[in-house]
Amino acid sequence: MSSRTLPLLFINLGGEMLYILDQRLRAQNIPADKAKKVMNDIITTMFHKKFLEELFKPQELYSKKTLRTVFDRLAHASIMRLNQASMDKLYDLMTMAFKYQVLLCPRPKDILLVSFNHMDAIKDFARESPSILAQVDETYQQLIEMYTPLSSGEFQLIRQTLLIFFQDMHIRVSIFLKDKVQNSNGRFVLPTSGPVPYGTQVPGLIRMFSCGGDEMSRLQFTNGGNYTSALREGCFDICGDRVTKLGTNMYSVSRPVETHMSGTSKSSAQHTKVNTAPNPLAKEELNLLARLMGGLEVQKPGNADSGFRVNLFATDEEEEEALISRPDELSYGVINIQATKDKQANAELAKIMGEFSEPGDQSPGTSSKGDDLLAMMDSL
Repeated sequence: MSSRTLPLLFINLGGEMLYILDQRLRAQNIPADKAKKVMNDIITTMFHKKFLEELFKPQELYSKKTLRTVFDRLAHASIMRLNQASMDKLYDLMTMAFKYQVLLCPRPKDILLVSFNHMDAIKDFARESPSILAQVDETYQQLIEMYTPLSSGEFQLIRQTLLIFFQDMHIRVSIFLKDKVQNSNGRFVLPTSGPVPYGTQVPGLIRMFSCGGDEMSRLQFTNGGNYTSALREGCFDICGDRVTKLGTNMYSVSRPVETHMSGTSKSSAQHTKVNTAPNPLAKEELNLLARLMGGLEVQKPGNADSGFRVNLFATDEEEEEALISRPDELSYGVINIQATKDKQANAELAKIMGEFSEPGDQSPGTSSKGDDLLAMMDSL
């Protein structure tokens, strides 16, 4: 597991979230000033200096529940509100889009190019706000400084860490189904043709080496595809537009987006989620986690006109139907948490959190929930 994966995962998922919200704000004819405020508030929180200092520290990935909670709070960092079913759908679309982009990268290092595409789009969203643009530019520079010196092996480890994170997610998305890049079981269809990255050999040869490094034998096999060698460095990025388009906004053309559980025969409007191994202590853990998070209170609209709700479904009826069918393991029931300034109480809660954590569930980067990204969001 790579300790440098978290910033890339957060930035790319955040970029996909902004794409989706921008599309929904336009589809629901939200006034331009309110829509701009929503985008600016989310980007400001996402690229806050102290938050990024914590984000860029070498650490293991957070659990799926913790990362989902981070994006739940990030999506509500403005006057916009999302129903739980819409938040589920938003997160599903984010994760499946980035998973597909990771799978399509011919070289592990291309994940960095995908991240830069997301950053460019985010800069475009914030182009009218110089202060926010400066925050995004600073993060851009941090990405360059941290990741450009890494070796191909280190990027391969980052890619494997991302694939492990996504491996149990097989949620069907209508855009992918219509474009025939996703099967009915939610698994992606990967291309078996085209140029391989520069410096990489066409698949089809296995070479055996001795302990001294001498080649002992060769074995040919059928690769099942139609691959060609790249003629020069950067040829793939110029000629094959898969990489150059990865991470760009696929919602720029308005079309309906729906999610479905793999193998289900239910209505296309109904949103369900692949069941993962349930954690019977999930609700208690997340409630205690929310207490530790403290003072990030959701801002309540001062009047009926200042806040608004965004629906990720075509109609309110579809959203209500998805909410009814929402899996129990997603019903955290954590709302309106009051912060406490009592250090002793915080210490007691942290101790209780340790009792609820499963063995092996914590990693060196997540030993204290009070020091993770969620706690950092509370100080913004």
